[in-house]
Amino acid sequence: MNAASGEISPGKKLLVISDSHGNVSALTIVFNWARELIPPKGTICACAYLGDGFSDLHKAAEAAGFYSDWKLVRGNNDYGIQLPEAAVFNFADHRFYMCHGHKHNLYSGHHILQASVKNNDAEAVLFGHSHVPIYKNIDGISFINPGSVGQPRSNIGSTFAVVECHECEPLKVEFFTINETGQVREIKIDN
Repeated sequence: MNAASGEISPGKKLLVISDSHGNVSALTIVFNWARELIPPKGTICACAYLGDGFSDLHKAAEAAGFYSDWKLVRGNNDYGIQLPEAAVFNFADHRFYMCHGHKHNLYSGHHILQASVKNNDAEAVLFGHSHVPIYKNIDGISFINPGSVGQPRSNIGSTFAVVECHECEPLKVEFFTINETGQVREIKIDN
C-alpha cells in the first residue's frame, strides 16, 4: 500500500508455465504477451517453468525478447537436462515449492505432493505434468497447476497462470489461454 495516497500498490507477479512439449510457437505467444508486463512497465518479476520442454525456453524467449528471473525444474521428458526435480524459493514474502509432479503420484491425489510441501515449509506448490489447470487450497496450502501451454488435456486449450503476490496477503491466481487467433485472454477455471 502506498501510505501517501492510500492506494494499494501492485503486487509482484510470477508467470507460471509448464509442459510446452516442443510447442515453441505457443510459448513465444506467451512470452510476447508477458514481455509487456515486466518491469518497468508491469509487475511480472519472475517466471517459473515446471518442466517438459526446457529446450523450448531459449528459442521462445529469444524470439520474443523475453528475459526473466527464471525458476526451473526438470520434467519427466527433459532428457539429459541438469536441473533439479524440485526446488523451493521465496517470492514477495511467500514460500513456494515447485516440481513437475511426475514423482508425486498425482493421479492418486495430492497427498505425496502435500507432504513434500509441508516438509519444505512452503505455503504454495507449483506443479505440472497433468496438463490440466488447477487451483485449490488444501489444508492451507495453495495447489497451482498452470496446465499445459503446448499439449493441453482439458477442453480449455493451452493454458498458463500468473500468481500475484502481495506481502502478508493471500495469493491471487489468474489463468490465461491462447485462442485460435493467437490472442491471450483470461479465463476462469472450475476445480
